[in-house]
Amino acid sequence: MSNQSFLSLYSLFLGEASFELVSALKLVIQSSMESYEHGETQFQQLQSICASVCEKMTDSKIAHRAQKIESERERTERWGIYRDKRLERERDVLHGEWNSLNRSSLSNGTLPAAGSSSGSGPGVSLDSSINLDQGDPALFEEYWRKAGERFNVAIGGGELMSYFSNLNSMCWFLLPELDVSVRRLHRLIGNAATEGRHVVVGTGSTQLLQAVLYALSSGDSPDQEPLSVVCAAPYYSCYPEVTGILRSGLYKWEGDARSFDKDGPYIELVTSPNNPDGSIRGPVVNRGDGKVVYDLAYYWPQYTAITHQADHDIMLFTFSKSTGHAGSRIGWAILKDREVARKMIKFMEVTSIGVSKEAQFRASKILGAICDGYESLSPEVLPESFFEYSKRLMIKRWGKLEEAVKLGGGIFSLPKFSREYCLFSTEFTETRPAFAWLKCKEELKDAEGLLRAHKVLARGGSKFGVDPTFVRVSMLSREDVFDAFLERLSAIKGGIMSNGSHA
Repeated sequence: MSNQSFLSLYSLFLGEASFELVSALKLVIQSSMESYEHGETQFQQLQSICASVCEKMTDSKIAHRAQKIESERERTERWGIYRDKRLERERDVLHGEWNSLNRSSLSNGTLPAAGSSSGSGPGVSLDSSINLDQGDPALFEEYWRKAGERFNVAIGGGELMSYFSNLNSMCWFLLPELDVSVRRLHRLIGNAATEGRHVVVGTGSTQLLQAVLYALSSGDSPDQEPLSVVCAAPYYSCYPEVTGILRSGLYKWEGDARSFDKDGPYIELVTSPNNPDGSIRGPVVNRGDGKVVYDLAYYWPQYTAITHQADHDIMLFTFSKSTGHAGSRIGWAILKDREVARKMIKFMEVTSIGVSKEAQFRASKILGAICDGYESLSPEVLPESFFEYSKRLMIKRWGKLEEAVKLGGGIFSLPKFSREYCLFSTEFTETRPAFAWLKCKEELKDAEGLLRAHKVLARGGSKFGVDPTFVRVSMLSREDVFDAFLERLSAIKGGIMSNGSHA
Protein backbone atom coordinates (compact mmCIF):
# COMPACT_ATOMS: atom_id res chain seq x y z
CA MET A 1 0.00 0.00 0.00
CA SER A 2 1.50 3.35 -1.08
CA ASN A 3 1.78 6.55 0.94
CA GLN A 4 -0.73 8.14 -1.48
CA SER A 5 -3.26 5.44 -0.60
CA PHE A 6 -2.94 6.27 3.07
CA LEU A 7 -3.36 9.97 2.32
CA SER A 8 -6.55 9.16 0.42
CA LEU A 9 -7.85 7.20 3.36
CA TYR A 10 -6.90 10.08 5.66
CA SER A 11 -8.92 12.51 3.58
CA LEU A 12 -11.91 10.14 3.47
CA PHE A 13 -11.97 9.54 7.23
CA LEU A 14 -11.70 13.23 8.04
CA GLY A 15 -14.94 13.81 6.19
CA GLU A 16 -17.01 10.73 7.02
CA ALA A 17 -15.52 8.20 9.38
CA SER A 18 -16.41 7.69 13.02
CA PHE A 19 -13.88 7.93 15.81
CA GLU A 20 -14.15 4.22 16.48
CA LEU A 21 -13.46 3.32 12.83
CA VAL A 22 -10.35 5.50 12.67
CA SER A 23 -9.04 4.01 15.91
CA ALA A 24 -9.53 0.51 14.50
CA LEU A 25 -7.65 1.49 11.33
CA LYS A 26 -4.75 2.72 13.41
CA LEU A 27 -4.45 -0.67 15.11
CA VAL A 28 -4.48 -2.48 11.77
CA ILE A 29 -1.75 -0.25 10.35
CA GLN A 30 0.40 -0.59 13.46
CA SER A 31 0.23 -4.39 13.37
CA SER A 32 0.88 -4.66 9.63
CA MET A 33 3.77 -2.17 9.44
CA GLU A 34 6.11 -4.37 11.42
CA SER A 35 6.91 -6.13 8.13
CA TYR A 36 6.39 -3.16 5.81
CA GLU A 37 9.14 -3.09 3.11
CA HIS A 38 9.83 0.66 3.23
CA GLY A 39 11.06 0.40 6.76
CA GLU A 40 10.83 2.45 9.92
CA THR A 41 10.56 5.91 8.33
CA GLN A 42 7.46 4.99 6.37
CA PHE A 43 5.99 3.33 9.47
CA GLN A 44 6.47 6.51 11.52
CA GLN A 45 4.90 8.60 8.75
CA LEU A 46 1.81 6.35 8.68
CA GLN A 47 1.58 6.46 12.44
CA SER A 48 1.62 10.23 12.30
CA ILE A 49 -1.17 10.24 9.69
CA CYS A 50 -3.35 7.97 11.85
CA ALA A 51 -2.64 10.01 14.97
CA SER A 52 -3.69 13.16 13.15
CA VAL A 53 -6.88 11.49 11.97
CA CYS A 54 -7.73 10.32 15.49
CA GLU A 55 -6.97 13.74 16.99
CA LYS A 56 -9.20 15.57 14.53
CA MET A 57 -12.00 13.04 14.94
CA THR A 58 -11.72 13.35 18.73
CA ASP A 59 -12.00 17.13 18.45
CA SER A 60 -14.98 16.71 16.17
CA LYS A 61 -16.71 14.33 18.58
CA ILE A 62 -16.13 16.68 21.51
CA ALA A 63 -17.46 19.61 19.52
CA HIS A 64 -20.54 17.60 18.52
CA ARG A 65 -21.20 16.64 22.14
CA ALA A 66 -20.77 20.23 23.27
CA GLN A 67 -23.27 21.32 20.64
CA LYS A 68 -25.83 18.77 21.94
CA ILE A 69 -25.33 19.98 25.51
CA GLU A 70 -25.81 23.57 24.43
CA SER A 71 -29.00 22.62 22.56
CA GLU A 72 -30.34 20.84 25.66
CA ARG A 73 -29.51 23.88 27.77
CA GLU A 74 -31.34 26.19 25.37
CA ARG A 75 -34.39 23.89 25.36
CA THR A 76 -34.38 23.80 29.17
CA GLU A 77 -34.18 27.58 29.35
CA ARG A 78 -37.04 27.93 26.86
CA TRP A 79 -39.17 25.51 28.91
CA GLY A 80 -38.35 27.40 32.11
CA ILE A 81 -39.43 30.69 30.54
CA TYR A 82 -42.62 29.06 29.22
CA ARG A 83 -43.36 27.47 32.61
CA ASP A 84 -42.81 30.74 34.49
CA LYS A 85 -45.06 32.63 32.09
CA ARG A 86 -47.75 29.96 32.39
CA LEU A 87 -47.62 30.08 36.20
CA GLU A 88 -47.78 33.87 36.08
CA ARG A 89 -50.88 33.69 33.88
CA GLU A 90 -52.49 31.18 36.26
CA ARG A 91 -51.77 33.46 39.24
CA ASP A 92 -53.29 36.40 37.38
CA VAL A 93 -56.41 34.34 36.68
CA LEU A 94 -56.74 33.33 40.33
CA HIS A 95 -56.33 36.88 41.58
CA GLY A 96 -58.78 38.10 38.97
CA GLU A 97 -61.33 35.53 40.12
CA TRP A 98 -60.78 36.62 43.71
CA ASN A 99 -61.27 40.29 42.93
CA SER A 100 -64.52 39.52 41.14
CA LEU A 101 -65.71 37.24 43.92
CA ASN A 102 -65.41 39.78 46.81
CA ARG A 103 -66.03 37.21 49.49
CA SER A 104 -67.55 38.28 52.81
CA SER A 105 -66.66 37.76 56.44
CA LEU A 106 -68.69 35.73 58.91
CA SER A 107 -67.55 37.76 61.90
CA ASN A 108 -70.83 39.67 62.32
CA GLY A 109 -72.83 36.52 63.04
CA THR A 110 -74.71 36.74 59.72
CA LEU A 111 -74.13 34.69 56.63
CA PRO A 112 -74.36 36.65 53.38
CA ALA A 113 -75.17 34.93 50.11
CA ALA A 114 -72.29 33.74 47.97
CA GLY A 115 -70.77 36.54 45.96
CA SER A 116 -71.15 39.45 48.41
CA SER A 117 -68.45 41.75 49.80
CA SER A 118 -64.84 42.10 50.90
CA GLY A 119 -61.65 40.19 51.58
CA SER A 120 -58.14 39.75 50.20
CA GLY A 121 -56.15 36.92 48.72
CA PRO A 122 -57.07 34.21 46.20
CA GLY A 123 -60.22 32.27 47.00
CA VAL A 124 -62.75 30.00 45.35
CA SER A 125 -64.39 31.35 42.21
CA LEU A 126 -68.15 31.50 41.86
CA ASP A 127 -68.03 29.19 38.86
CA SER A 128 -65.92 26.45 40.45
CA SER A 129 -67.24 23.42 42.29
CA ILE A 130 -66.19 22.82 45.90
CA ASN A 131 -65.18 19.23 46.53
CA LEU A 132 -66.05 18.18 50.08
CA ASP A 133 -66.72 14.58 49.14
CA GLN A 134 -63.41 13.29 50.49
CA GLY A 135 -61.79 13.76 53.88
CA ASP A 136 -58.50 15.20 52.68
CA PRO A 137 -57.10 16.82 55.88
CA ALA A 138 -55.76 20.05 54.33
CA LEU A 139 -56.96 21.92 57.44
CA PHE A 140 -53.77 21.00 59.31
CA GLU A 141 -51.27 22.07 56.60
CA GLU A 142 -50.77 25.56 58.04
CA TYR A 143 -49.72 24.20 61.42
CA TRP A 144 -46.97 22.03 59.95
CA ARG A 145 -45.75 24.80 57.65
CA LYS A 146 -45.39 27.14 60.64
CA ALA A 147 -43.65 24.42 62.65
CA GLY A 148 -40.53 25.01 60.55
CA GLU A 149 -37.53 23.01 59.48
CA ARG A 150 -37.28 20.96 62.67
CA PHE A 151 -39.85 18.57 61.17
CA ASN A 152 -38.23 18.29 57.75
CA VAL A 153 -36.93 14.84 56.89
CA ALA A 154 -33.62 14.34 55.05
CA ILE A 155 -32.83 10.87 53.72
CA GLY A 156 -29.49 10.11 52.07
CA GLY A 157 -29.24 8.26 48.77
CA GLY A 158 -27.69 5.26 50.49
CA GLU A 159 -30.13 5.06 53.40
CA LEU A 160 -33.24 2.89 53.96
CA MET A 161 -32.45 0.77 50.89
CA SER A 162 -33.05 -2.70 52.29
CA TYR A 163 -36.43 -4.46 52.38
CA PHE A 164 -35.79 -5.26 56.04
CA SER A 165 -36.19 -2.91 59.01
CA ASN A 166 -35.87 -5.20 62.03
CA LEU A 167 -35.04 -8.89 61.69
CA ASN A 168 -35.62 -9.36 65.42
CA SER A 169 -39.27 -8.37 65.08
CA MET A 170 -42.13 -10.46 63.68
CA CYS A 171 -43.15 -7.38 61.68
CA TRP A 172 -39.77 -7.26 59.94
CA PHE A 173 -40.64 -4.20 57.77
CA LEU A 174 -41.73 -1.99 60.71
CA LEU A 175 -39.07 0.64 61.48
CA PRO A 176 -38.14 0.44 65.18
CA GLU A 177 -38.39 4.25 65.37
CA LEU A 178 -42.02 4.15 64.23
CA ASP A 179 -42.86 1.35 66.67
CA VAL A 180 -41.49 3.48 69.51
CA SER A 181 -43.28 6.66 68.35
CA VAL A 182 -46.66 4.92 67.96
CA ARG A 183 -46.55 3.40 71.45
CA ARG A 184 -45.29 6.68 72.92
CA LEU A 185 -48.12 8.71 71.34
CA HIS A 186 -50.85 6.33 72.55
CA ARG A 187 -49.43 6.48 76.08
CA LEU A 188 -49.48 10.28 75.90
CA ILE A 189 -53.06 10.55 74.61
CA GLY A 190 -54.37 7.56 76.57
CA ASN A 191 -56.63 6.41 73.73
CA ALA A 192 -55.30 2.86 73.22
CA ALA A 193 -53.43 0.20 75.18
CA THR A 194 -50.14 -0.88 73.59
CA GLU A 195 -48.32 -2.71 76.39
CA GLY A 196 -47.78 -6.33 75.39
CA ARG A 197 -49.51 -5.76 72.03
CA HIS A 198 -48.27 -6.35 68.50
CA VAL A 199 -47.96 -3.33 66.20
CA VAL A 200 -48.28 -3.94 62.45
CA VAL A 201 -47.72 -1.08 60.00
CA GLY A 202 -49.61 -0.79 56.72
CA THR A 203 -49.97 1.45 53.68
CA GLY A 204 -52.84 3.35 55.26
CA SER A 205 -55.61 1.77 57.29
CA THR A 206 -57.28 0.55 54.07
CA GLN A 207 -54.53 -1.99 53.45
CA LEU A 208 -54.65 -2.95 57.12
CA LEU A 209 -58.39 -3.61 56.83
CA GLN A 210 -57.83 -5.93 53.88
CA ALA A 211 -55.03 -7.63 55.81
CA VAL A 212 -57.20 -8.20 58.88
CA LEU A 213 -60.09 -9.55 56.77
CA TYR A 214 -57.63 -12.04 55.28
CA ALA A 215 -56.21 -12.93 58.70
CA LEU A 216 -59.64 -13.58 60.26
CA SER A 217 -61.09 -15.54 57.34
CA SER A 218 -58.17 -17.66 56.12
CA GLY A 219 -58.95 -20.97 57.83
CA ASP A 220 -57.57 -24.45 57.18
CA SER A 221 -60.55 -25.78 55.24
CA PRO A 222 -60.63 -25.09 51.48
CA ASP A 223 -64.40 -25.71 51.46
CA GLN A 224 -65.36 -23.13 54.09
CA GLU A 225 -68.11 -20.65 53.34
CA PRO A 226 -67.12 -16.98 52.95
CA LEU A 227 -67.28 -15.13 56.25
CA SER A 228 -69.94 -12.44 56.45
CA VAL A 229 -68.64 -8.88 56.94
CA VAL A 230 -71.11 -6.40 58.44
CA CYS A 231 -71.22 -2.89 59.90
CA ALA A 232 -74.12 -0.93 61.41
CA ALA A 233 -75.52 1.73 59.07
CA PRO A 234 -74.64 4.45 58.48
CA TYR A 235 -71.29 2.77 57.81
CA TYR A 236 -68.13 4.04 56.14
CA SER A 237 -68.98 4.16 52.44
CA CYS A 238 -65.75 2.44 51.37
CA TYR A 239 -66.33 -0.72 53.44
CA PRO A 240 -68.44 -2.48 50.76
CA GLU A 241 -65.90 -1.61 48.06
CA VAL A 242 -62.83 -2.59 50.10
CA THR A 243 -64.50 -5.87 51.06
CA GLY A 244 -65.65 -6.72 47.56
CA ILE A 245 -62.92 -5.43 45.25
CA LEU A 246 -60.85 -8.65 45.35
CA ARG A 247 -63.94 -10.87 44.89
CA SER A 248 -62.45 -13.06 47.60
CA GLY A 249 -63.93 -16.44 48.43
CA LEU A 250 -62.82 -15.95 52.03
CA TYR A 251 -65.26 -13.19 53.02
CA LYS A 252 -68.28 -11.35 51.68
CA TRP A 253 -69.96 -8.00 52.41
CA GLU A 254 -73.40 -8.57 54.00
CA GLY A 255 -74.39 -4.97 54.74
CA ASP A 256 -76.06 -3.49 57.81
CA ALA A 257 -75.19 -5.25 61.07
CA ARG A 258 -78.58 -4.33 62.54
CA SER A 259 -80.42 -6.49 60.02
CA PHE A 260 -77.85 -9.32 59.93
CA ASP A 261 -79.41 -12.66 60.98
CA LYS A 262 -77.30 -15.21 59.14
CA ASP A 263 -75.94 -18.17 61.13
CA GLY A 264 -72.23 -18.89 61.37
CA PRO A 265 -69.06 -16.91 62.02
CA TYR A 266 -68.88 -13.27 60.95
CA ILE A 267 -66.71 -10.15 61.13
CA GLU A 268 -68.23 -6.92 62.44
CA LEU A 269 -66.56 -3.59 61.68
CA VAL A 270 -67.03 -0.91 64.34
CA THR A 271 -65.97 2.65 63.53
CA SER A 272 -65.83 4.89 66.59
CA PRO A 273 -66.21 7.82 66.35
CA ASN A 274 -68.28 6.78 63.39
CA ASN A 275 -67.68 7.91 59.84
CA PRO A 276 -69.98 9.54 58.69
CA ASP A 277 -72.07 10.69 61.68
CA GLY A 278 -69.48 11.05 64.49
CA SER A 279 -71.33 8.83 66.99
CA ILE A 280 -69.49 6.71 69.57
CA ARG A 281 -70.19 3.05 68.86
CA GLY A 282 -69.86 -0.52 70.01
CA PRO A 283 -70.70 -3.84 68.34
CA VAL A 284 -74.30 -4.60 67.39
CA VAL A 285 -74.45 -8.32 66.58
CA ASN A 286 -72.76 -9.57 69.79
CA ARG A 287 -72.56 -13.31 69.10
CA GLY A 288 -69.89 -15.65 70.35
CA ASP A 289 -68.86 -16.82 66.88
CA GLY A 290 -68.02 -13.31 65.63
CA LYS A 291 -64.85 -11.25 65.42
CA VAL A 292 -64.92 -7.47 65.94
CA VAL A 293 -62.54 -5.03 64.22
CA TYR A 294 -62.39 -1.53 65.71
CA ASP A 295 -61.58 1.25 63.24
CA LEU A 296 -60.44 4.08 65.55
CA ALA A 297 -59.17 6.49 62.88
CA TYR A 298 -60.96 9.42 64.55
CA TYR A 299 -60.43 8.55 68.22
CA TRP A 300 -58.15 11.56 68.77
CA PRO A 301 -58.76 14.58 71.04
CA GLN A 302 -59.32 17.13 68.25
CA TYR A 303 -62.43 15.17 67.20
CA THR A 304 -63.86 13.72 70.41
CA ALA A 305 -63.35 13.33 74.15
CA ILE A 306 -60.93 10.56 75.13
CA THR A 307 -63.22 8.88 77.65
CA HIS A 308 -61.30 5.62 78.10
CA GLN A 309 -58.26 3.70 76.96
CA ALA A 310 -59.42 1.38 74.17
CA ASP A 311 -58.22 -2.19 74.73
CA HIS A 312 -59.79 -4.32 71.99
CA ASP A 313 -58.38 -7.38 70.25
CA ILE A 314 -58.00 -5.55 66.91
CA MET A 315 -57.66 -1.74 66.62
CA LEU A 316 -56.82 0.23 63.47
CA PHE A 317 -55.36 3.76 63.39
CA THR A 318 -54.11 6.05 60.65
CA PHE A 319 -51.48 8.79 60.32
CA SER A 320 -53.83 10.63 57.92
CA LYS A 321 -56.47 11.60 60.46
CA SER A 322 -54.31 11.79 63.58
CA THR A 323 -51.89 14.47 62.25
CA GLY A 324 -53.19 15.29 58.75
CA HIS A 325 -50.36 13.62 56.79
CA ALA A 326 -52.60 11.69 54.40
CA GLY A 327 -50.02 11.65 51.60
CA SER A 328 -47.60 9.48 53.59
CA ARG A 329 -50.09 6.57 53.49
CA ILE A 330 -49.23 5.15 56.90
CA GLY A 331 -51.54 3.27 59.24
CA TRP A 332 -51.01 0.82 62.07
CA ALA A 333 -52.86 -1.99 63.78
CA ILE A 334 -52.62 -2.79 67.50
CA LEU A 335 -53.29 -6.48 68.08
CA LYS A 336 -53.52 -8.88 71.01
CA ASP A 337 -53.36 -12.14 69.07
CA ARG A 338 -49.97 -13.17 67.66
CA GLU A 339 -51.48 -15.41 64.99
CA VAL A 340 -53.69 -12.63 63.65
CA ALA A 341 -50.62 -10.37 63.52
CA ARG A 342 -48.61 -13.07 61.73
CA LYS A 343 -51.27 -13.52 59.04
CA MET A 344 -51.60 -9.79 58.53
CA ILE A 345 -47.83 -9.53 58.07
CA LYS A 346 -48.00 -12.33 55.53
CA PHE A 347 -50.65 -10.38 53.61
CA MET A 348 -48.30 -7.38 53.51
CA GLU A 349 -45.44 -9.55 52.30
CA VAL A 350 -47.46 -10.88 49.38
CA THR A 351 -49.20 -7.65 48.35
CA SER A 352 -46.49 -5.01 48.82
CA ILE A 353 -43.38 -6.65 50.38
CA GLY A 354 -43.64 -4.37 53.38
CA VAL A 355 -44.32 -0.64 53.69
CA SER A 356 -42.31 2.36 52.47
CA LYS A 357 -39.45 3.10 54.86
CA GLU A 358 -39.34 6.74 53.80
CA ALA A 359 -42.99 7.20 54.81
CA GLN A 360 -42.42 5.34 58.08
CA PHE A 361 -39.39 7.49 58.87
CA ARG A 362 -41.38 10.67 58.31
CA ALA A 363 -44.27 9.39 60.44
CA SER A 364 -41.93 8.41 63.27
CA LYS A 365 -40.38 11.89 63.31
CA ILE A 366 -43.74 13.72 63.25
CA LEU A 367 -45.31 11.55 65.96
CA GLY A 368 -42.20 11.80 68.09
CA ALA A 369 -42.15 15.58 67.71
CA ILE A 370 -45.75 15.84 68.89
CA CYS A 371 -44.82 13.90 72.01
CA ASP A 372 -41.74 16.08 72.51
CA GLY A 373 -43.95 19.18 72.38
CA TYR A 374 -46.10 17.96 75.24
CA GLU A 375 -43.34 16.49 77.33
CA SER A 376 -40.93 19.43 77.09
CA LEU A 377 -43.60 22.14 77.61
CA SER A 378 -41.27 24.47 75.69
CA PRO A 379 -42.50 26.90 73.00
CA GLU A 380 -39.17 26.37 71.24
CA VAL A 381 -40.25 22.82 70.36
CA LEU A 382 -43.72 23.79 69.12
CA PRO A 383 -45.41 27.21 69.37
CA GLU A 384 -48.72 25.48 70.17
CA SER A 385 -49.34 21.82 70.92
CA PHE A 386 -50.80 20.07 67.89
CA PHE A 387 -53.93 18.64 69.47
CA GLU A 388 -54.81 21.96 71.16
CA TYR A 389 -54.33 23.75 67.84
CA SER A 390 -56.41 21.29 65.83
CA LYS A 391 -59.11 21.11 68.51
CA ARG A 392 -59.39 24.90 68.47
CA LEU A 393 -59.84 24.86 64.68
CA MET A 394 -62.50 22.15 64.84
CA ILE A 395 -64.46 24.04 67.54
CA LYS A 396 -64.36 27.19 65.39
CA ARG A 397 -65.50 25.37 62.26
CA TRP A 398 -68.35 23.58 63.96
CA GLY A 399 -69.51 26.87 65.46
CA LYS A 400 -69.63 28.44 62.00
CA LEU A 401 -71.46 25.47 60.51
CA GLU A 402 -74.06 25.35 63.27
CA GLU A 403 -74.73 29.06 62.77
CA ALA A 404 -75.08 28.55 59.01
CA VAL A 405 -77.55 25.71 59.51
CA LYS A 406 -79.63 27.85 61.90
CA LEU A 407 -79.78 30.66 59.38
CA GLY A 408 -80.80 28.22 56.66
CA GLY A 409 -84.44 28.15 57.70
CA GLY A 410 -84.55 24.51 58.74
CA ILE A 411 -83.58 23.08 55.34
CA PHE A 412 -80.76 21.09 56.97
CA SER A 413 -80.22 19.70 60.46
CA LEU A 414 -77.18 18.32 62.30
CA PRO A 415 -76.73 15.52 64.87
CA LYS A 416 -76.61 16.48 68.54
CA PHE A 417 -73.58 15.49 70.62
CA SER A 418 -73.37 15.27 74.39
CA ARG A 419 -70.54 16.75 76.44
CA GLU A 420 -68.08 14.20 77.82
CA TYR A 421 -65.10 14.45 80.14
CA CYS A 422 -61.84 14.08 78.22
CA LEU A 423 -59.06 12.29 80.10
CA PHE A 424 -56.42 13.87 77.88
CA SER A 425 -57.47 17.53 78.11
CA THR A 426 -59.00 17.10 81.61
CA GLU A 427 -62.12 19.07 80.66
CA PHE A 428 -65.65 18.48 79.41
CA THR A 429 -65.93 18.72 75.65
CA GLU A 430 -68.26 17.92 72.77
CA THR A 431 -67.58 15.70 69.78
CA ARG A 432 -66.45 17.69 66.73
CA PRO A 433 -66.31 15.09 63.95
CA ALA A 434 -64.17 15.31 60.84
CA PHE A 435 -67.40 15.13 58.80
CA ALA A 436 -70.74 16.92 59.07
CA TRP A 437 -73.70 14.54 58.70
CA LEU A 438 -76.37 16.83 57.30
CA LYS A 439 -80.02 15.82 56.88
CA CYS A 440 -82.34 17.75 54.60
CA LYS A 441 -86.12 18.04 54.89
CA GLU A 442 -87.93 14.84 53.95
CA GLU A 443 -89.80 16.51 51.09
CA LEU A 444 -86.52 17.51 49.43
CA LYS A 445 -85.48 13.82 49.22
CA ASP A 446 -81.95 14.27 47.79
CA ALA A 447 -79.45 16.11 50.01
CA GLU A 448 -76.48 15.34 47.78
CA GLY A 449 -78.30 16.68 44.71
CA LEU A 450 -79.37 19.78 46.62
CA LEU A 451 -75.76 20.65 47.43
CA ARG A 452 -74.56 19.73 43.95
CA ALA A 453 -77.03 22.23 42.46
CA HIS A 454 -75.09 24.87 44.40
CA LYS A 455 -71.72 23.49 43.24
CA VAL A 456 -70.86 21.68 46.46
CA LEU A 457 -69.74 18.08 45.95
CA ALA A 458 -70.53 15.80 48.89
CA ARG A 459 -71.38 12.13 49.50
CA GLY A 460 -75.02 11.09 49.70
CA GLY A 461 -76.61 8.87 52.34
CA SER A 462 -77.29 5.92 50.03
CA LYS A 463 -73.52 5.27 49.86
CA PHE A 464 -73.56 4.83 53.65
CA GLY A 465 -76.49 2.40 53.71
CA VAL A 466 -79.18 4.97 54.63
CA ASP A 467 -81.68 7.13 52.73
CA PRO A 468 -80.59 10.01 50.45
CA THR A 469 -81.92 12.76 52.71
CA PHE A 470 -78.54 12.48 54.45
CA VAL A 471 -75.27 13.80 53.06
CA ARG A 472 -71.70 13.77 54.40
CA VAL A 473 -69.56 16.90 54.11
CA SER A 474 -65.86 17.07 54.97
CA MET A 475 -64.90 19.50 57.74
CA LEU A 476 -61.15 19.23 56.98
CA SER A 477 -60.75 21.39 53.87
CA ARG A 478 -58.67 24.55 53.57
CA GLU A 479 -60.11 27.69 55.16
CA ASP A 480 -61.08 29.42 51.90
CA VAL A 481 -62.90 26.32 50.66
CA PHE A 482 -64.78 25.88 53.94
CA ASP A 483 -65.86 29.54 54.04
CA ALA A 484 -67.08 29.36 50.44
CA PHE A 485 -69.08 26.25 51.38
CA LEU A 486 -70.79 28.13 54.21
CA GLU A 487 -71.70 30.96 51.84
CA ARG A 488 -73.24 28.53 49.37
CA LEU A 489 -75.02 26.65 52.13
CA SER A 490 -76.63 29.90 53.27
CA ALA A 491 -77.78 30.60 49.71
CA ILE A 492 -79.70 27.34 49.38
CA LYS A 493 -82.75 28.70 51.21
CA GLY A 494 -83.37 30.92 48.21
CA GLY A 495 -83.09 28.01 45.81
CA ILE A 496 -86.07 25.96 47.01
CA MET A 497 -89.01 25.88 44.62
CA SER A 498 -92.61 25.97 45.76
CA ASN A 499 -93.06 22.33 44.76
CA GLY A 500 -90.20 21.23 47.05
CA SER A 501 -87.63 20.72 44.33
CA HIS A 502 -84.38 22.67 44.23
CA ALA A 503 -82.89 25.04 41.71
